[in-house]
Amino acid sequence: MVRDFEQYSAWRQGVVTALKNYQAWMADTALADAATEQRIARTLARLADDKLSVAFVAEFSRGKSELINAIFFADYGQRILPSAAGRTTMCPTELLWDASLAPSIRLLPIETRADNLSTTDYRDQPSAWTVLPLNLEAGAEMHEAFKQVSKTRHVPVEEAERYGLYDEDDPDLPVTLDDNGQVEISQWRHAIINFPHPLLKQGLVILDTPGLNAIGTEPELTLNLIPNAHAVLFILAADTGVTKSDIEVWRNHIGAGAGRLVVLNKIDSMWDELRSEDDVNAEIERQQANVAHVLSLEPRQVFPVSAQKALVGKINRDVELQARSRLHALEAALFNELIPAKKEIVRKQLDEELQALSAAQLGMLNARIRGIVEQLHELRGLRGKNQNVIAHMMRRIDVEKKEFDASLFKLQATRAVFTRLSTELYTCMGMDIVRDDIDQVREEMQRSRFFIGVRDAVRAYFVRTRANLDAAERKTVEISEMMGVMYRRFASEHGLTLALPMPFSLERYREEMASIEAIYYKTFGTATLITTSRVVLMEKFFDTIASRVRGCFRSANNDAEAWLKVIMAPLEAQIRQHKDQLKHRLASIQRIHDATDSLEQKIDAFERSQQELEAQKQRLNDLALAISGAINAEFVALDAAA
Repeated sequence: MVRDFEQYSAWRQGVVTALKNYQAWMADTALADAATEQRIARTLARLADDKLSVAFVAEFSRGKSELINAIFFADYGQRILPSAAGRTTMCPTELLWDASLAPSIRLLPIETRADNLSTTDYRDQPSAWTVLPLNLEAGAEMHEAFKQVSKTRHVPVEEAERYGLYDEDDPDLPVTLDDNGQVEISQWRHAIINFPHPLLKQGLVILDTPGLNAIGTEPELTLNLIPNAHAVLFILAADTGVTKSDIEVWRNHIGAGAGRLVVLNKIDSMWDELRSEDDVNAEIERQQANVAHVLSLEPRQVFPVSAQKALVGKINRDVELQARSRLHALEAALFNELIPAKKEIVRKQLDEELQALSAAQLGMLNARIRGIVEQLHELRGLRGKNQNVIAHMMRRIDVEKKEFDASLFKLQATRAVFTRLSTELYTCMGMDIVRDDIDQVREEMQRSRFFIGVRDAVRAYFVRTRANLDAAERKTVEISEMMGVMYRRFASEHGLTLALPMPFSLERYREEMASIEAIYYKTFGTATLITTSRVVLMEKFFDTIASRVRGCFRSANNDAEAWLKVIMAPLEAQIRQHKDQLKHRLASIQRIHDATDSLEQKIDAFERSQQELEAQKQRLNDLALAISGAINAEFVALDAAA
């Protein structure tokens, strides 16, 4: 497991090293324009922040925390996460490593559910969290700190309803009230454990969820954490099988697909000394087949394990018990599926970036080479020519320069249109519009305290949001087409080697919005209950929806702003280069005309420049091949290099 992650990190670092070599060389040769610098910086930032997230989802008492302990923390010789009969994880808990922070557990108070902010919004507000330091040298102290995720408190029903944690129309909930008529709720809304475990240092993020009922009441789980996890382990218990709530969560929130694994835990409850090992194994296989049938899976997609026995076996170095726990098969499936799938996603993105980078830089180098070749052709043509011919050539270059300057006036007119279209783009998707739309929904929610009215307000919100993205997409297409015409005009009129402008699309943001909307409709689309508690719950979901939409539009705005800044960069770079070449051509011939410079010396200098540029072109290809090789390197090769 650790080796797999180390190999993935080594692969990622190999790509980073190749990219930085490429970046440094381009800076030295003055080949890097704003668009190129931006592409490389964004790619390096994505690689630096690359995470692999694994979510553990189950009803309470299925052994989620114990399974996490067994897979990830057995080397510590004790349980790291609290694990006992009954409910031990009361709030969503993330385990990760952020080197900029000290080892700690950050806890978000449950009272924050009363505000119009999601857990994601609170991540940028350090003062909202209770921070407990972790003493890595004292296992008992650390274990005690982790027990915070199990803490609960009793509150009046009205308070629980305000947090969206009590539904008075649920017939099962009144029996949960204590003698004082109060509701037991989690003390914390969310926990983030910053822990320097080797796997977490490599970019692994582990999500431990509360019982399945939390998926319906904690929007962050439904809308963010579980859908965005690279792998989801859905844990059932061999002694209970698949319950109705298990089936609902599987169908509505998880479902079969890449990185989705089903774990049949607690098979040790089926171990029986009065039966043979074959009989026990046959019983486990029957249970495995039954679970697979109910969830519409193949039996091989269901992994029978005993997390508790696996943990004991690892701590005591009992190889036989580890084998009997069957955990190794689950670990192999998890990491054999998780890491290659994630690597393939990153690899595809990197390949696209490399192609764009190489095309832009080759275009600039080819333009420089072509300029040198044209000047050499002119200079060689001057051999044996008289002063009149040279003077005529000077006049011709001067005319060419004036024509080029005239084209620059057309570019200024294009800039004015570009500025207008850019403003219109932000009018469609700016953050002011996002804020106003969210405020409008909240006002409509306040006016209509009935579920259907609130639901209709959210539906209308999605319609407006889609319309805004569609309008913004049309503006980006208009800008791209206008710039494409300008690029082609300069290329044809002045012989510039220009790749078309860097493409831009809002498609991934539209897909993200569609996924948010789909989850919303799954949760509330067919519901017709008109109850206060359902309205409160939907309001809590809308807080998270609004947070996701704000984040989505903020990213889209950042991408659009960056695109608008650099869409003209390749054209402007070539224009500057072409102007310089025209000036140098005119100056060179002028000096020859005035007999202040040797023609043959000038030809020799340009031939050397041509050779240097050809060498640069070869070096550029070599560096691009090095990046491609790093991107497509296999783990086998990494093994050989180790």
